[in-house]
Parts: sequence; C-alpha cells; structure tokens
Amino acid sequence: MDFTLTKEQEFVKQMVSEFAENEVKPLAAEIDETERYPLETVKKMAKYGMMGMPIAKEYGGAGGDTLSYILAVEELAKVCATTSTILSAHTSLCASLIQQFGSEEQKQKYLVPLAKGEKIGAFGLTEPNAGTDSSAQQSLAVLEGDHYILNGQKIFITNGAYADVFVVFAMTDRSKGNKGISAFILEKGMPGFSFGKVENKLGIRASSTTELIFEDVKVPVENLIGKEGKGFGIAMKTLDGGRIGIAAQALGISEGALDEAIKYMHERKQFGKPLSKFQGLAWMVAEMDVKIEAARNLVYKAAMKKEKGLPYTLDAARAKLFAADTAMEVTTKAVQLFGGYGYTKDYPVERMMRDAKITEIYEGTSQVQKMVISGSRLK
Repeated sequence: MDFTLTKEQEFVKQMVSEFAENEVKPLAAEIDETERYPLETVKKMAKYGMMGMPIAKEYGGAGGDTLSYILAVEELAKVCATTSTILSAHTSLCASLIQQFGSEEQKQKYLVPLAKGEKIGAFGLTEPNAGTDSSAQQSLAVLEGDHYILNGQKIFITNGAYADVFVVFAMTDRSKGNKGISAFILEKGMPGFSFGKVENKLGIRASSTTELIFEDVKVPVENLIGKEGKGFGIAMKTLDGGRIGIAAQALGISEGALDEAIKYMHERKQFGKPLSKFQGLAWMVAEMDVKIEAARNLVYKAAMKKEKGLPYTLDAARAKLFAADTAMEVTTKAVQLFGGYGYTKDYPVERMMRDAKITEIYEGTSQVQKMVISGSRLK
C-alpha cells in the first residue's frame, strides 16, 4: 500500500505542525499542571478548519480525507496529547457519528455548528458498571408521547464540561441487552442534565473528563439517532473509526518523545562526549524508531482503508493495539534516556509517558483489541 502523501495531505501536515509548534506547545506544560481546558486553542483550531476536517463541506466541514484528519491528530499529539484528545473526541466520536448515522435535520441542526467549531462535541457510552460490557449500562430512556424521559449517568466523558452537543447511549429495552440500546443527541442546558465529578487524571489532564448526570431529561423523539435498538451498532462502528484516531494520537506521542530524546542526547555530555555517542543508548533510539515506523504503517493503512470504504475493523484494532503499546514503550525509554532529568517536569517526556498510558485504555483497552484481532483470525 502506497503511503506517499498527496500535496493536500502534505499541506495539512505542515499547517498543523506549525500550528502545534507555535500555538499548542507553549501551553502544553501549563495546562497539564493546572488542568485548564485550552478553550482558546479550540477556538483557533476552529478558525483553521480543524474541528470539521473530515466533515463534508455541505455541512460546514473542510471536506478532507481520513488520512488528513489522522495526520492532524498525530501532529498535535507530538507536542500535546490533551489537545489531540479534544479534537479526536469531538470529531471521531461526535461529529463523524452524526454525519454517518444522523438524519438530515440532525445534521443541519447539530453537525453544521460542530464542523464549524462553533460547538464542541462529546460521546457518552461508559458507565460505572458498564465499561467494556456496554450491555450492563443502567441509563434508561422511556418513550412518553413526543419525547423520551432519560435517567442515568455516564463517566469518563472527554470534553465533558465544555461540550455543547452530546451523543448519549441508553437502554430503551433492557430485556434485549445490547439490542435494546439506542443513541440520542443531547444539548448542554437541557433541564435535568448536569455535570458531576471532574476526574483528576494521570495524563491528558486538561481534557475535561467529566461525569454526566441525567435526571428526568426530556429528549425530543427527533433527537433519536437512527432507530430504537440500533445504538450498540452505532457505537461499535463509531469506535472503530475512533480507534484510528487514538492510534494516531499514540503515534504522535511516540514521535514527540523520540524527538525530545534525540535532541537531549546531542546536548547532554557525560565522560567527555554526548549521549548520542554511546552505543548502548544509540541502540535504544534504533529500537524506538523501528517501532514507530511500524506503528505509522498500521495507522495509515487503517485510515486509508476507512477512506476507501473497505472493511477496517481489524486494521483499526491492530493499529490501536500496536501504536498504544509503542507509545508506552517509547515514552518510558525516553524518560530513561533523560536519566534523573526525565523524571522531573523540567522536560516534557514525563508528561508524554503519563499521557501515553491512556491510549492503552480508552476507546477499547489493548485487551479488547486482542479480542477483536483473535476473534477475526480464529473465526
């Protein structure tokens, strides 16, 4: 498969790289330390058309291809995983879902402002007792005339307190398990819809990971996405695409950590020579480089298969599994190469190591990806 970038993709990569270096990197350490959501950066991303990159122009997006969007996530993650998370959750899990599964009315009302960056999107599936096992969720939506009454809660919701549009999943028929799950669009400010605990996290600390609480929320029937009972399928197909975004994030974190390590190895001297001249350390760089290159090929392949409309569930799982494991390995080695300095906040590699861990957990743990891969190979 040819991964040579088109002129348009090269332009996107260069534009986002410069944006990340000039606008995102200077804030990365501060927002990590304070957990401050970088709303000013989100507004700038909207100005550059990044909040609707893969969304059709007719709905306010940039009309870009999947790989261009993945390149944007990757470039942001090189300097700030939090910012890449904000973009990925907004785009992959909310805006793209509405574009693929929403009605024309829903697209005009919700997708257009999401794609323009006028509103921020979020995705609510996980509950305290329903992580990987979505059928165990307790959120319930009961049809009453021209609306549903929604009760329940969601946890670990990225963009939570700052999002305006939420795709939320709830049971409409508990007796049917996964086949009883439906998807709805909620808006911030709906009576009965409130925010609970804001998580104090190890990494991606400024992404506003929040609990959502629903107490007799009236959701209009026109806010049902697709048909009743189709929510599980919508969620799984959406997560397939989202996993490519997380794989791109993991790839970017790895690349950023290696870049920082190489720079440090040229500058730091011990025993009268730079660290880059010690073979044992140089070989660590070689190992990191090979893993990153392999991850890049898996990520780009999954993105291109999605763009071409080919089945990509297996490719997305492979990409996320390998890229996430690589991010954890590369960032850990980067900290090791920095020695004691790597363990301090004077350098960004400790933050990158903390950020890398979540890529092995959210949007399907590494173990879930192994289930997907082995299930496909052994069927």
